[in-house]
Amino acid sequence: MTTSSAAASASPRSDEGPVALVTGAGSGIGRAVALALLGAGYRVALLGRRAEALAETAVLGGFDPLQPVSLDSVLVLPTDVSRPEAVSAAFEGLRQHWGRLDLLFNNAGIGAPAVPIDELSFEQWRSVLDVNLSGAFLCAQAAFRLMKQQEPRGGRIINNGSISAHAPRPNSAPYTATKHAITGLTKSLSLDGRPFDIACGQIDIGNALTEMAQPMTRGVPQANGSIAVEPTMDVAHVASAVLYMASLPLSANVQTLTVMATTMPFVGRG
Repeated sequence: MTTSSAAASASPRSDEGPVALVTGAGSGIGRAVALALLGAGYRVALLGRRAEALAETAVLGGFDPLQPVSLDSVLVLPTDVSRPEAVSAAFEGLRQHWGRLDLLFNNAGIGAPAVPIDELSFEQWRSVLDVNLSGAFLCAQAAFRLMKQQEPRGGRIINNGSISAHAPRPNSAPYTATKHAITGLTKSLSLDGRPFDIACGQIDIGNALTEMAQPMTRGVPQANGSIAVEPTMDVAHVASAVLYMASLPLSANVQTLTVMATTMPFVGRG
């Protein structure tokens, strides 16, 4: 059963469940994780730039965002995570609606055109940093503020890293740089969250079959200059891994977890 179908067929959710916020929830990994969290009994705030895509996620989870009863378990918050004022407004909307936050899945991310670095514009570089790194920082900062004040105190942040947090693909400097930076952000949040019962970990994902990964099924550039089809895995496995990380008590933490297509070209010499 896929993550989407499992969430859609789940029994009605309690309005007393833990509260999660998922960025980039309108598609791909964000959508899969949001649906899995809904299926596991979470109340879930869906963040993303496209209101229509977020509404589709809500409907796939068995909710109609136009019906007030749906608001017991799902909250649609169209947000550009690269804008500080937009992030502040979204988290304030969450606080007013549910009063707390137990889990942030910091997932929103974009890439730049795969061109040689000397052909990359500064605007293309900056847009990736604004979403992937500054957006993750802004959401984590807002989560800290809420988690430190709420009762009971604390919560968990899971940052979406990438296999690119370990090794780059050709012509991927902006994306790879941000994912290496996410690792540093995760470690700092993990350390700084200790006094406030805030746990932070990172999931590094390789070749989950989302819309962004479709080119891998047709062939993508390799380190040796060749073009090759790469193995992929069902995005449902990513959602299951995030659910495991989220299921732990705050006294335990998965600091880093890698989930990837078993035979993708990562381990070894390509």
